[in-house]
Amino acid sequence: MVIEFLTFRVDPAERAEWLPIEEQAWSRFLEVQPGFVRKEMWTNRDDPWEVHAVIWWTDQESWFSITSERVTEIDATMGPWLREAVSMRIYDVARQS
Repeated sequence: MVIEFLTFRVDPAERAEWLPIEEQAWSRFLEVQPGFVRKEMWTNRDDPWEVHAVIWWTDQESWFSITSERVTEIDATMGPWLREAVSMRIYDVARQS
């Protein structure tokens, strides 16, 4: 299991509008991808501008099979609500309880 951890900067005043748009564009796309397990959106209590997308994949190969062209297509559906990730990290699950 591998975790994709993305960080976005989203104006707290726009977050209530941004989250459903992001969900409609990205979550709906990811839900039908091979290897996708689940996705959560986290906010940072210490920095209200930070929103983290935490995405579980069965394996990195499934995740990396999504082409840059598809990413560009899905990003385009966000329109003016597109926020580029300011960081991306990869984590491996060491243990689950």
